[in-house]
Amino acid sequence: MASPTSLLKRLLLGRPFRSDRLQHTLLPKRIALPVFASDALSSVAYAPDEILLTLSIAGASAFLFSPWIALAVVVVMLTVVASYRQNVHAYPSGGGDYEVATVNLGPKFGVGVASALLVDYVLTVAVSVSSGVANLGSVVPFVATHKVMIAVIAVVLLTAVNLRGLRESGTAFAIPTYGFVIVMGAMLLTGLFRVFVLGDDLRAPSADLVIQAEHSVTGFALVFLLLRTFSSGAAALTGVEAISNGVPAFKAPKSRNAATTLLLLGAIAVSLLVGIIWLARLTHLQFVEDPALQIVSGPDGYVQKTVTTQLGETVFGSGSFLLYVVAGMTALILFLAANTAFNGFPVLGSILAQDRYLPRQFHTRGDRLAFSNGITFLALFAIVLIVGFQAEVTRLIQLYIVGVFVSFTVSQAGMIRHWNRRLRTERDPEARKRMHRSRAINTFGMGLTGTVLVIVLITKFLLGAWIAIAAMAVIYALMLAIRRHYDRVATELTPPDEGRAVLPARNHAIVLVSKLHQPTLRAIAYARATRPDTLTAVTVNVDEKDTRDLQADWERREMAIPLTVVDSPYREITRPILDFVASTRRTSPRDVVTVFIPEYVVGRWWENLLHNQSALRLKGRLLFEPGVMVVSVPWQLASTASKNLDRLDAMLSRTPARGPRGTVPPAVAAPPPDEPGPVGSEPVGNSRD
Repeated sequence: MASPTSLLKRLLLGRPFRSDRLQHTLLPKRIALPVFASDALSSVAYAPDEILLTLSIAGASAFLFSPWIALAVVVVMLTVVASYRQNVHAYPSGGGDYEVATVNLGPKFGVGVASALLVDYVLTVAVSVSSGVANLGSVVPFVATHKVMIAVIAVVLLTAVNLRGLRESGTAFAIPTYGFVIVMGAMLLTGLFRVFVLGDDLRAPSADLVIQAEHSVTGFALVFLLLRTFSSGAAALTGVEAISNGVPAFKAPKSRNAATTLLLLGAIAVSLLVGIIWLARLTHLQFVEDPALQIVSGPDGYVQKTVTTQLGETVFGSGSFLLYVVAGMTALILFLAANTAFNGFPVLGSILAQDRYLPRQFHTRGDRLAFSNGITFLALFAIVLIVGFQAEVTRLIQLYIVGVFVSFTVSQAGMIRHWNRRLRTERDPEARKRMHRSRAINTFGMGLTGTVLVIVLITKFLLGAWIAIAAMAVIYALMLAIRRHYDRVATELTPPDEGRAVLPARNHAIVLVSKLHQPTLRAIAYARATRPDTLTAVTVNVDEKDTRDLQADWERREMAIPLTVVDSPYREITRPILDFVASTRRTSPRDVVTVFIPEYVVGRWWENLLHNQSALRLKGRLLFEPGVMVVSVPWQLASTASKNLDRLDAMLSRTPARGPRGTVPPAVAAPPPDEPGPVGSEPVGNSRD
């Protein structure tokens, strides 16, 4: 029977996939769009909120600037989409901005881009989920009062879905994503139809509120406020880069499908963003940063709702079923927007691990062929941010988009160098014409995104962007340190170009003994089978009576190897053995010492607390001794019989079992009681279990 942990894992994540099924997890465009574009699509649910609440600092009159701010964001988005269409054609391997920067600008630029993207992916999860909770809380008071708990639960559920595999998560998220697009489109078309065709005077619930400016904003202060508003609205661009990182997940032709998906993403996101801001102006919708201070007069007990919820109430009516559909689909798409990060972060982490900038565990696929370690790591850090910032979107948004615009700008600079290099060797006139056009697009993109990056840094640095910049710097330094470590280890492990490895002159075997029982006999038999040059048994004298009993038993059984007793006046075990091993090897540097440690194998977790503590300490210390080999000789206790590992392995992997676990090869069969033979293990020294 499988363990409860394995059964729970199977229930939550499903059956494991064989490696040869990786091809079946590739995505068609209709599934890839909700997988990789849900973040950018969902940003239209909170980008208008950020635009309006930032403008509200200057009072209600400043809302007149909202269409122009939205237009500026649209220009940047279309430019970025056009630029990344060049990227996915030129670099379809999935490295995205990291690969573009590394190949064209150098590894350090690539690591800088990667650190920015990793931070941005974590923030994407935190911001999207927190915004989803805020939207749901507009119509469900319980959610509003328990938003941190609900947000954490949402991240856990998203993690479980993504651990089931890329295709499964895409299928699960396709219906909600398309549902959001349809519902928002229907709301906007209905509202515009009522205004322009039916002539209805639609007024948002907040239209008649009297609000006051937090500050008097004129001149340079007004310009600064508009720039800050634009930088907040630019959050709508987050997630666009995820498609360039996920090109390998598309079905063939990968580059063309990814470019088409990018175009669809841009068209839908731009349409929804412009439509929401336009309808908000037509309905005189107001959304403020601090309702308690800025709203001078309004209904008793007024609670500010999100922009999309107010528009749904205006178009479909207060308390209507369609209003709840709008609020529910908006909250759902915001929750699912984090799925973009759950697909982008693990893939980027895998590429970085392959290039030795992250631990190699990030390159490993889990049972369902998903990068499980990257998914789990992303979820944990997102939960830390959600709890730390109490799921407040306005606080989290200040840390946001710095990373993504760093990657945008550096990536476009890399693409310019890429096209320059290609143009030096290309002679076909048509191909050169296409390259000149692509370079012009990337040049304009670099200039525009670089300008936005400067604006973001100026307007948001003191509001929290410095935290994201500090995190990028720490991750950058950490990744370089990891790479230096892996390079140093590779250099140490590289064999010489010429000559054979020098064989040890002699092999001295030492068997550690606490009692003369089955584990000790097995260790002695195995040590003798290796035919060492010298073989001795060693025990540490921490109790005179126990040592004398051991010596008497040794003589009575007429053991074929000598027993050496090492005194320990302070009842230590580790240090006397280390000194004995060092003295054995000291005579010749080319000699090696092999230490055989008997060790129990137990079947229950609590039995580990009762056995093997001395063995663990000794092994951990001996591993650092040069010229010393450590061999664990296991002895399976009866409790291990309850662990049917072969049956569990066969059930999970669907591969032939290795045979009955109890079958022991003849070479290690248990010896007669008075004859040394293959035996198992126990802790060493004269400590007793």
